[in-house]
Order: sequence, then C-alpha cells, then structure tokens
Amino acid sequence: MKALVQRVAKASVSVNDKIVGKIGPGLVVFLGVAQGDSKEDANYLANKVVNLRIFADESSKFSLSALDTTGDILIVSQFTLLADTHKGRRPDFTAAAPPDLAKELYEFFVEQVRSTGLNVETGFFQEHMLVEIHNDGPVTISLESKNTPKSK
Repeated sequence: MKALVQRVAKASVSVNDKIVGKIGPGLVVFLGVAQGDSKEDANYLANKVVNLRIFADESSKFSLSALDTTGDILIVSQFTLLADTHKGRRPDFTAAAPPDLAKELYEFFVEQVRSTGLNVETGFFQEHMLVEIHNDGPVTISLESKNTPKSK
C-alpha cells in the first residue's frame, strides 16, 4: 500500500463539478492499494499518516503531527501510485489491487483515520475526480506499508 501525503493550507475534491470533500489546514492523502495488501497494511499506514510529524512547532521544526494540530485529512483513492514505469512508455498497473479489494481496504483505511477523531473527508472511489490542493511548503511525503512490493 502506498500513500502520497501533502501538507495543505486547504484542499477539495470534486466529482462532476460538485465538491464532495473539502478541508482546511491538514493533509491530503492519495492512497494506492497493491495486490497482496491487507488490513494490517492499511492500519500501519493510517497510523503512520496521522502521526507523521510534518507540521512546524514554534521553532519552525517538523515536530507536530495531524493529531497534534487536529488537522483535517482528505483521503483520495489513486491506483496510479502503483504504476510501474520501468519498461516502455505506458505505465503498467498490474501491481494495483483489483477494485473490490482496493475499495475494501481504502474504506478500512478511512475508518482507521476517522477513529482518531480527526475530521476526515474523502473523494469517491473509482470516479474521475478533480482535486484542488494548496500545498503548504510545499511538503510532500511518500509512504509505503511494510508489505509493499518494490518495483523491478
């Protein structure tokens, strides 16, 4: 499982020109579910995301997490994070989990993050979405669960 995490001043996600999720200061999490991923992977990454210390303290050091700042979190499914681009010019997505498993683990991940008490918004699974992000910093961090297969 892979997550691309961006610290944001604000963000929103729209489907068919309608905003379906909107947050203030916090994190945008793009989540890709790989074949072989499990609830253990989702739980590990959810814990990592909410505890990731990428917010500045009074000394301007990365010392605070979303839990510390009670930051909002916008979670968007994104299977393209599992793209293998080593051969040719067309990305290969065979490492991505099939939609039924991906949806189950995406929803489990969302539940795990929500269980922390943080405000969580989401996009729509398997829909074309427009994501507007005001990246703060910019700060973008790539995370992987322990069981994510490495690219060839």
